[in-house]
Amino acid sequence: MSDKDRIASQFIQALPHARALGMTLEELGGGTATISMPYSEKLIGDPATGVVHGGAVSALMDTCCGAAVMCHPNNLSHTATIDLRIEYLRPATPGQRISTTATCYHVTRSVAFVRATASDEDAKNPVAMATGTFTVGS
Repeated sequence: MSDKDRIASQFIQALPHARALGMTLEELGGGTATISMPYSEKLIGDPATGVVHGGAVSALMDTCCGAAVMCHPNNLSHTATIDLRIEYLRPATPGQRISTTATCYHVTRSVAFVRATASDEDAKNPVAMATGTFTVGS
């Protein structure tokens, strides 16, 4: 793991919301990150179905996208979300861990561009997809 990857990992683990949601950094490097979040009753958005609230999925995706930007070789500093568009495709299956993989695919002097996919155990049928822009700088 490079110094940049180690810094990104430490930063993510220090985020209070990431700890509160039980996020785990699975992979990190070269502009790609994977972060997962366990199913928890405290994250249920609809008690009748047991489906995780979309806000928890959104936080997972935003955090993962930021991690991808932080570990991109052309990013020299921290990042912040400028814009994040999430398309919710289906509810996550109650009881299953949700995992997001994000890739920072382009970096300019001031903006990074990211794509991400969130899935439960049915990885071929995504829960949500996102595109976003994030700040970068020196």
